[in-house]
Amino acid sequence: MANGEFDTNNTRTEKDSLGELQVPADALWGAQSQRAVENFPISNLRAPRAQINALGLIKSSAAQVNRDLGLLDTDTAEAIIHAANAVARGDHDGHFPVDVFQTGSGTSTNMNANEVIAHLASEVGADTVHPNDHVNMGQSSNDVIPTSIHVAAVIECEKQLLPALEHFRDTLRRKGEELADVVKTGRTHLMDAMPVRFDQEMGGWAAQIESNRKRVVDTLERVRGLAQGGTAVGTGINAPPEFGARIAKTLTEATGCEFRPSDNNFESLSSQDAAVELSGQLKTAAVSIMKIANDLRWMGSGPLAGLSEVQLPTLQPGSSIMPGKVNPVIPESAAMAAAQVIGNDSTITVSGQSGNFQLNVMLPVVAYNLLQSIELLTNTSNTLADKVISGLTVNRDNIDDTLAKNPILVTALNAVIGYDKGAAIAKQAYKEGRPIKELAREQTELSDAELDRLLDPAELTKGGIKH
Repeated sequence: MANGEFDTNNTRTEKDSLGELQVPADALWGAQSQRAVENFPISNLRAPRAQINALGLIKSSAAQVNRDLGLLDTDTAEAIIHAANAVARGDHDGHFPVDVFQTGSGTSTNMNANEVIAHLASEVGADTVHPNDHVNMGQSSNDVIPTSIHVAAVIECEKQLLPALEHFRDTLRRKGEELADVVKTGRTHLMDAMPVRFDQEMGGWAAQIESNRKRVVDTLERVRGLAQGGTAVGTGINAPPEFGARIAKTLTEATGCEFRPSDNNFESLSSQDAAVELSGQLKTAAVSIMKIANDLRWMGSGPLAGLSEVQLPTLQPGSSIMPGKVNPVIPESAAMAAAQVIGNDSTITVSGQSGNFQLNVMLPVVAYNLLQSIELLTNTSNTLADKVISGLTVNRDNIDDTLAKNPILVTALNAVIGYDKGAAIAKQAYKEGRPIKELAREQTELSDAELDRLLDPAELTKGGIKH
């Protein structure tokens, strides 16, 4: 049997509180998961790998805590821990068939994890392990699924996204430093403006990415709070008073990421405010990435009829009909990924306000979209850094020619000749296609030495008033 492929003609009988039904004989899940498979043929989207990892870690931690509290015998606990860790590793991802669009609490996904782990634990020699009584001991779907969202998000941000943002930031800074001596025409409203250096332009991009990194780090402090221990409605019914704190400590030790019990379980079960906040920070990062991607597309446009300031790495043919055409495929990919993250944020926003009384009822779609956004931003940041910025080169001849003909350079003469005189010179320069320096020499009393000093593009990137 391949992982995720099951012989539906060969079944076994499983039973839950509603009665009996048939489950594929080689499936690790049980009756409640099978009901969900049959009830929700919606999208073919499944719980993300990161969430399954989190669920395995939570179930393993719960078994350890219940063993240490004397609530589970050692053999049963060890069997559950072994099975849950295998689930966390991804050994059984094909046995999580439940659609994302299911019951809003994610009960079907929680029971899917309980049943798979119970099945595996029973196979390793322990007495029969019950998915509810043993694997789910001290828990409810209503606190497990919110906890899985937070655990998965923190792990993926700390181990994937934040390093990717740092790598992208550092790559931009290095490339900017390599090109610090290149002065180009600045642009506002897509129109020619005063000169800037490449290290200034790329430094602005790097600062955007660093600001986004800081936003995510700040928000993770709220995401570290876990709902575990709140059980069904936040009161902690059927869970030992210290259960949530012990789970958080065990998860911290297992992952190397810091977790703590929620400050208020009623908040953590009834809302998804921390996830909404994190999604908002991811959206902001996506906006930054789209801006950078579009700048790169403009700067590389051409090669003859566009700006052609930079040459992006040639990665693949750009047309099925136009030989020799090369397109900015990575920036385009990045822009689409950014658009998806922005759309995910809208879904998470709507989902976040769907907390009716003591429970949010759009948890599975929050998990799916939040973790997808983290993955998209991680991969996009790494790809832009490694496949675009690292190999980017500048077309100095085009840059120098455009800069020399830029009439906006007359701005540097404002303090000497006045705005109106400068505007007249700029207008004539546009009309006649002549350099500003040539017209200023004719129409002002400034010497060649003064004009060279005042109109030096490199000096103009340093700011200040020129006299």
